[in-house]
Amino acid sequence: MEYKDYYKVLGVDKKDSAEVIKKAYRKLAVKYHPDKNAGNKAAEEKFKEISEAYNVLGDPEKRKTYDELGENYMQYQHGGAGAENFDWSKWQNSGRQRSSSGFNHDDNADFSDFFESIFGQQAGASSGGRSRRAMNGEDYQVEAELDLEEAFAGAKRQLNVSNTTLEITIKPGVHEGQTLRLKGKGAKGFNGGAAGDILITIHIKEHPHFRMEGQDLHADAPVDLYTAILGGKALVRTLKGSIRIDIPADTENGKVLRLKKMGMPVYGKKEEAGDLYLKVKVILPKNLSDKERNLFKELEEEHKKKHPQS
Repeated sequence: MEYKDYYKVLGVDKKDSAEVIKKAYRKLAVKYHPDKNAGNKAAEEKFKEISEAYNVLGDPEKRKTYDELGENYMQYQHGGAGAENFDWSKWQNSGRQRSSSGFNHDDNADFSDFFESIFGQQAGASSGGRSRRAMNGEDYQVEAELDLEEAFAGAKRQLNVSNTTLEITIKPGVHEGQTLRLKGKGAKGFNGGAAGDILITIHIKEHPHFRMEGQDLHADAPVDLYTAILGGKALVRTLKGSIRIDIPADTENGKVLRLKKMGMPVYGKKEEAGDLYLKVKVILPKNLSDKERNLFKELEEEHKKKHPQS
């Protein structure tokens, strides 16, 4: 029986939510509906194909079975969706292959339980009469993208996982690639087994001003020429807001200033944080008047008198 990739038919991904699949189906249904394509046999066949695909993927139970059986789904469906008509020898062979590849000898029991979960106890009995045993549920993996400011202060996110919307709170201090775990929120277990978990991988958007290195932050700090030479205060950005910091006299361009505990907080530890490193970027004055240029010339001459070798 030829395998039909229903996800490909609807132009969606296997990870897409039920809502995304529903929208894709509606869009295609409008495009290929017979009322809009009178006499077009190709459009009529396409409409039947997308309707068949949505009939499976639009139903949570059918979609689950389709995902689990893969290429065997068509045989399962046309065999009357019963264990007595389903040729699951490939699954048994798969279990034997896994056993010879290093898995333990109880793998066939896993396949027995798998068929029991779909077809009922009859399949379990026909697969060798092994007793039913508990199986833990599958873990779900999702991704969440945050701005750096959200990673710094913490954030809330709504996630759609297996047709269920969850609102999660992300603590301050998460970093790129970190995985958060929600225990017991994954797929249900079989025969009394524990539910799986939800694993959330964090991605942090690139920031136009700050760069993260571990829990430390790095950024440029613009300082005007006069303040760099004479010393004074400079206004700089931090993730807690703009503040004024002291600039020592004779601060060179490129000098790095360290602000302790002004970096990213340590995840789960409120009192700990990295540092903020500011690289001084001296800003030269522009649109000088003749008087200002003459003053700079006087300074240059005075400097040469004092330092003739420079």
